Amino acid sequence: MAVPSQSFEQYTIGFYNLENLFDFQNDSHILDDDFTRLGRNEWNKARYLKKLQKLSDAISKIGTEYTGKPPAVLGVAEVENKKVLNDLIDQPKLKEFNYDYVHFNSPDERGIDVALLYRKDLFKVIQATPISLLLEDELGVRDTTRDILYVKGVLSGTTIHLYVNHWPSRRDGSKSTNYKREAAARQLIQHIQQVDKDEDRLKKKDADNTFIVIMGDFNDDPDNDSIAQGILPYGFDNVIGPLKKGHRGSLNHKFKWNLFDQIMVSQNLHNDIPGSLFLHKADIFDDIMLRQWKGKYRGQPARTFIGKRYAGGYSDHFPVYAVLRRN
Repeated sequence: MAVPSQSFEQYTIGFYNLENLFDFQNDSHILDDDFTRLGRNEWNKARYLKKLQKLSDAISKIGTEYTGKPPAVLGVAEVENKKVLNDLIDQPKLKEFNYDYVHFNSPDERGIDVALLYRKDLFKVIQATPISLLLEDELGVRDTTRDILYVKGVLSGTTIHLYVNHWPSRRDGSKSTNYKREAAARQLIQHIQQVDKDEDRLKKKDADNTFIVIMGDFNDDPDNDSIAQGILPYGFDNVIGPLKKGHRGSLNHKFKWNLFDQIMVSQNLHNDIPGSLFLHKADIFDDIMLRQWKGKYRGQPARTFIGKRYAGGYSDHFPVYAVLRRN
């Protein structure tokens, strides 16, 4: 007889791009005019509260098929400020799980940041800092973008290092912006090498290994150089990468699936160390509830906006997640 999944000590770590989670108040320091009452998107309290309700419902179900409970840790992208994070974790579907968050304002001109949600009963933050990406355009002018969020913490007694990313977009063309994402990969690896100074960590099989999880919306697919050459050769496995197929991904652009949302783990999370956490499962949470159920976009993520038209959905991205079990 198979052992029920809930019999194991296990935890979900995930990532979710929330698609422009803005409040409806104008902030003169960022470009949020579209997400105000008088803005192009006619963003108001009713639409804001509906989005919070939908996002919290989705988050509460990520990984529950395996763990029976919502994520212990969830990286998020495209959040405007601490207010939207407070409003999100205060939603009825999440409030009982006692979430808190780590967030820093970034220099992104749109005012969208990354953050880390975590359940206080399961995860303890030891250290947190933003990693500013130093990018320049062809004229040597700084290109401001989202910071990478680094959080060191303890998940059920095990120290783990987390990196939440939202790399520069392809808005001006994938080829012309490749250098930005490749630079982001280099700066990420530089920080990891400072944190983890033991170059032989991957050859060791003891409990002192440094467990690292890199997650985010990388605006590149798993086979692009920024991921395949910029991160994986440094001792990481892309546990979401193998899920990319012609009919499956985390977002859909012009009726083509991409897998920009990924989770990469240090190779030592594949282990049989007694008492240690190890990677059990990884998946895209692309449940029918998160999909457009009719029309030309049927099967794609149910977005908040389709172009300029308000659709009232969840997000233009599906969440991704990994399940860690204890040996």
